[in-house]
Amino acid sequence: MFDNVWLIPLFPLIGFLINGLFGKKIKNEAVIGAIGTLAIFASFVVSCLILMQMIGLPAEQRVFEKVLFPWIHSGNFKADMAFLLDPLSCVMIMVVTGVGSLIHLYSIGYMHGEEGFYRFFAYLNLFCMSMLLLVLGSNMLVMFIGWEGVGLCSYLLIGYYFHKKSAGDAAKKAFVMNRVGDFGFLLGLFTLYWWFGSNHNIWTINFVEIKAASHLLPYGGVVTVATLCFFVGATGKSAQLPLFTWLPDAMEGPTPVSALIHAATMVTAGVYMIGRMSFVFAKSPDTLLVIAVVGAATAIFAATIGTAQNDIKRVLAYSTVSQLGFMFLAMGVGAFSAGIFHLMTHAFFKACLFLGSGSVIHSMHHALHKIHSHDDAQDMRNMGGLRKAMPITFITFAVSTIAISGIPPLSGFFSKDEILWMAFSNQFHGNVNIYLWGIGAVAACFTAFYMWRLVFMTFFGDCRINPTAKSYLHESPLVITIPLMVLGALAAVGGFIGVPKILGGLNHFEHWLEPVFETAHEYSTQYAHHGAHPSHSVEWTLMILSTVIAVIGIMIAATMYVKNKSLPGRFVATFPTLHRAVFNKWYVDEIYDYLFVNPCKAFGQFLWKGFDVLIVDGVVNGVANTVMGFSGIFRYMQSGYIYNYAFSMALGVVVMLGYFIFK
Repeated sequence: MFDNVWLIPLFPLIGFLINGLFGKKIKNEAVIGAIGTLAIFASFVVSCLILMQMIGLPAEQRVFEKVLFPWIHSGNFKADMAFLLDPLSCVMIMVVTGVGSLIHLYSIGYMHGEEGFYRFFAYLNLFCMSMLLLVLGSNMLVMFIGWEGVGLCSYLLIGYYFHKKSAGDAAKKAFVMNRVGDFGFLLGLFTLYWWFGSNHNIWTINFVEIKAASHLLPYGGVVTVATLCFFVGATGKSAQLPLFTWLPDAMEGPTPVSALIHAATMVTAGVYMIGRMSFVFAKSPDTLLVIAVVGAATAIFAATIGTAQNDIKRVLAYSTVSQLGFMFLAMGVGAFSAGIFHLMTHAFFKACLFLGSGSVIHSMHHALHKIHSHDDAQDMRNMGGLRKAMPITFITFAVSTIAISGIPPLSGFFSKDEILWMAFSNQFHGNVNIYLWGIGAVAACFTAFYMWRLVFMTFFGDCRINPTAKSYLHESPLVITIPLMVLGALAAVGGFIGVPKILGGLNHFEHWLEPVFETAHEYSTQYAHHGAHPSHSVEWTLMILSTVIAVIGIMIAATMYVKNKSLPGRFVATFPTLHRAVFNKWYVDEIYDYLFVNPCKAFGQFLWKGFDVLIVDGVVNGVANTVMGFSGIFRYMQSGYIYNYAFSMALGVVVMLGYFIFK
């Protein structure tokens, strides 16, 4: 079955071509939706078969490379179009195709009646194909094609409503900021390729070959330079400080796009890339420390912003940025398996949350449209009491919220607790680990608070929508609720695959990924501080404490938005400056506009009006005007009269005779 791995990206590519080329002629939404959904579902079936075959192999045999065809062979450089199958890529293809299939099915109902229905499904298929290419690529160049592909598709899908200026601006913002990160990725690639080639005559960008030769890499030095460049690429794709501002603006796209970007595809690319190259990153403790600090800072920073947003999708957007920060924190402390574990569980509950928010928006929009109201269907201040009208959406949303809050025994508890434990117990960042755990714990408290604030404002209390519209609120159709129920179930039980030993489990997920990260762990132990490892009692204490912290966040949200609803207003009145800063996202966009965007625009204006118009166009126009001036004089010599030409000839003869006589 491994030889058929090429079918996984091929099926969504076929779906993209069919809907992209013929969708406008097909016109039938059911047919278009079925083509797009079945294409990615076929990839899911193949992924399941490959996973089952790999599970049956011994751990040391779980690596397979499939070369489709020779691609670039030039001198010492060789890059084939090839795919790599191992436990890590198997996890990723299952997440991309599994969650992607549910999002495609959901989109059939959610996008019903939208202009360009076929275009939307073509883009979705292309998005999934690009992500599959990224996670399956056996070398950095194939990965980079997928890397750029998801960037392109994000531009197309975020700007799907291209007639809206805000959507177009958000799409351009995502595209430009990702190009900044992509430049870092290329610099890292070139640095690593140059070092191996010039020092050891190993001219390769193949992951298996680099891993085999990774023992030749020095600790620090050029490895730090290369990995920091790669990390810049990761910050762009995975929306970490400082390249995170594009992700909240990506909410301008349709809700299924938000779910696909935030849960199953693009934003996980940076985390996956670090995991794939963990054997290189483990050779640089400085880079790992930077990753851990940036991840922790992003987790707490984005979490604070999420506490003050009123748009239901923007709350979830900042939640994604924060949760990605947890994943990078895990990678930075060497807990690569924990980072990928949280990536998987996050895909389940965040996809459910986004699709649940879409179900709410779908119902709100329908109700407001019926009474011709122009109220914002995404503003939580217009919601309330929806759990009665939308019971399935509420239950699945609540389950996913419990999971993301880190409450046992749901999936988010196991993955987030493992990250916090590894941040506390890692032995190669010195005393920094205490601060990393503390920041992560506070961020977890904020997560529980803003997520339950969202739940209470949306589903509890009295419905704040126009009373006339209340009767039009209803549960979404099955094509929308079935994906919600599946994802809600995965959010509930998906964490049991990684139950730690202290809770009586075997942590099957960590053992599954152990062959992938074994080399990285060997390297990281070389500079670890070999002190006493924290005891089981400490681990139990921290586990209970993290749960208590999450419960505190929930209780604060319940107090402010259920029991005493005047508290938020009083808090804003007491701390207006703080609230204004948090509500305005700490003015990061304004700072970027002042420091980068406006100067770039001013420089562009100068190049246009000051250089292009005055100098370039001035020279061209000056030459033209000069020729025109002389032509105005010389045209009198071309009158067409014979006597003028005869006079010119006679004058010429006189001049020539005068020249020879007086010479």
